[in-house]
Amino acid sequence: MVLVDTDIIAKAPTRFLIAGMGDALSTYFEARACIKANNDNMPGGKSTKAAFAIAACCYETLLEDSEKAAAACKNNVVTKALENIIEANILLSGLGFESSGLAAAHSIHNGLTVLEEAHKFFHGEKVAFGTIVHLVLENAPARELNTVIEYCRTMGLPTCLKDLGVLDVTEDKIMAVAEAACAEGETIHNMPFDISVSEVYAAIMAADEMGCRAI
Repeated sequence: MVLVDTDIIAKAPTRFLIAGMGDALSTYFEARACIKANNDNMPGGKSTKAAFAIAACCYETLLEDSEKAAAACKNNVVTKALENIIEANILLSGLGFESSGLAAAHSIHNGLTVLEEAHKFFHGEKVAFGTIVHLVLENAPARELNTVIEYCRTMGLPTCLKDLGVLDVTEDKIMAVAEAACAEGETIHNMPFDISVSEVYAAIMAADEMGCRAI
């Protein structure tokens, strides 16, 4: 059993809540990729229609209630929107990723940990940028990609490398991120197509460009 005291969350720094949104943001897209590839979920089984519906509900809830929930948290009050986002961040995202699987977004997060500049940023903040890279990798529809970038910008989540403290962007740095993201055993290999380090490098640079234009 997981018990969550919403009063405590409402009184905690809003950045924590928003970082949770960034982590939850990847749930639907990584689940979709794993299902398309018919890859295993986290316990080693296969996703179900119910699991994917939970992942989709997580994304829909984020788009609908994130701004309202952040406003409540900033004022240390509990509203229905805040309760919905707490459910999305903890329950829907948790069930969604465990039951359907992880893919590129979380591997990009892991790759970003090789950069000293990014160490001061929270897991969910790095996953948010990883989600944008994930969508670039799969050449997602422009409307979907722009929706995610706009969502991140609205919520104060990173949309580019500068937002993660990486001011000096070099080929060596980003190639190191790409190599770490593509290491053996990384969930990026759950994508429904073969992945190369050069493709991940290209996706990071393209995502960075698109995210910088959103500022």
